[in-house]
Amino acid sequence: MKDYQKQLEELLLLTIQKNASDLHITFNHPPVLRITRKLVPFAKKELTEQDCKGLAFALMNDFQKEEFLKRKEIDFSYEFKERARFRVNVFFQRNKISASLRFVPTKIRTIEELNLPAVLHKFTKYRQGFILVTGPSSHGKSTTLAALINEINHLRSDCIITIEDPIEYVFKDDKSIVAQREVYQDTISFAQALKSTFRQDPDIIMVGEMRDLETMATAITAAETGHLVFATLHTNSAAQTIHRIVDTFSPEQQGQVRAQLAGSLVGVVSQRLIPGIKGGLIPACEIMLCTSAVANLIRENKIHELPLVIETSAEIGMISLNKALANLVKKKEISYESAISYSLNPQELKRLVDSDLF
Repeated sequence: MKDYQKQLEELLLLTIQKNASDLHITFNHPPVLRITRKLVPFAKKELTEQDCKGLAFALMNDFQKEEFLKRKEIDFSYEFKERARFRVNVFFQRNKISASLRFVPTKIRTIEELNLPAVLHKFTKYRQGFILVTGPSSHGKSTTLAALINEINHLRSDCIITIEDPIEYVFKDDKSIVAQREVYQDTISFAQALKSTFRQDPDIIMVGEMRDLETMATAITAAETGHLVFATLHTNSAAQTIHRIVDTFSPEQQGQVRAQLAGSLVGVVSQRLIPGIKGGLIPACEIMLCTSAVANLIRENKIHELPLVIETSAEIGMISLNKALANLVKKKEISYESAISYSLNPQELKRLVDSDLF
């Protein structure tokens, strides 16, 4: 009989050593690592159906196994010998078990260590408001949020409550108290946990993901009523983020929601992680700060004009995604081809690169 616990530990150790972002365990495939966005098979030997089941069950306790077999899929976090954490999803496909593991380093990196724009430090100085970190899946939103929350943890004496599914980065209390709640383990839903925070004396609330109308409405209310709220959304730009939130509500509510956002929004960071010329992943960020001009456009439903304000407000720290990409090309940190593939407006990016470089 195979020792699946030992085999699992070997795979997790390799994932850490190779600095892979993900590990995939799938029937009829060898274990596969994702390294700098590319899938790399770990070995030639394919995993059997029993191998996949054995490795997946080695990750789970008895309660998790029971929930998985009942619900056919499960999300949870797994701590590996105090060296790293993994965000795990185990699921069935073609009636066979598969698993995807996202590597989460135990060390929470700073804004500087992540090569993020220095203007993000501004977000840690606010006492009230709504800050959104957005972008596609697997582009570092949770890591950026963790850097912001941990900076506050080291600088201020606040009560911080996070709501996550699952918990990824674990914060060690410094000047602040940090309570981390995991959906389905510590609470039944994001919305329920967010409502409960009003009775838990928080200064700062972090919502791992705003998945539904109730969560969005409660997060906006929390930001209006004296809390600093951080949250993520799977959107591609600041303008799209505002559209997504407003469009979640019914037409008769949208005017009020725009007014609430105009009054409570601090800023939006929309980020991508781009493969670097010298290896690794390089962040490119669109940053929108909620100035009076931005607030007026949101309130008046002129959201399509937000990109122009971003482009013309560089002096206060705003930057468009295309400008961020063009700057990285100019510094020879990413290739022109990579920049084009991640741009939402390749023609404009080409003009920016041509004007800057040639």
